[in-house]
Amino acid sequence: MQVFFMKNIRFYLIIGFIFTSALGTLSHFFYDWSDQNLLIGLISPVNESTWEHMKLVFFPILSWSFFIPHPVSESSPSLRPALLLGGLSGTFLIPVLFYTYSGILGHNITWIDITIFFISVFSAFFYAWRLQDSARIYRKRTAIYFLTVLFLILFILFTFLPPDIGLFAEP
Repeated sequence: MQVFFMKNIRFYLIIGFIFTSALGTLSHFFYDWSDQNLLIGLISPVNESTWEHMKLVFFPILSWSFFIPHPVSESSPSLRPALLLGGLSGTFLIPVLFYTYSGILGHNITWIDITIFFISVFSAFFYAWRLQDSARIYRKRTAIYFLTVLFLILFILFTFLPPDIGLFAEP
């Protein structure tokens, strides 16, 4: 029985990777497609800043975390916090990789930026897979949920009031 649910967890995470990759890619365009609707701008990039592009990983993974089937979450109570922690790590991987390579090269290259997105999504789901059966992650779930809500609030706040630092500037 445990093997059946482990396969479902793997299937859930693979489908989540595909969902996040597709939704993150499409959400890059949602704001413009919506004639710059402010509500859409809360969850989609409103400009080309690195901070706004971090939304491409954060919001699809947050959305996917709500779709954990009950038998899967019951067999792995650490899955949701592991997925959210993976989502946070994938979100932070975007600026780390972007500023590392563009700092070395002195400019950015579009195909590398796109690759960074997919690496970040893969990293988030790989991290979630590795941690989904961790009792330690389950014990830390309150802190993980708090950090997730904090970043949700920061994404909303900084969409309208971005600080005057490089992370929020358009290249």
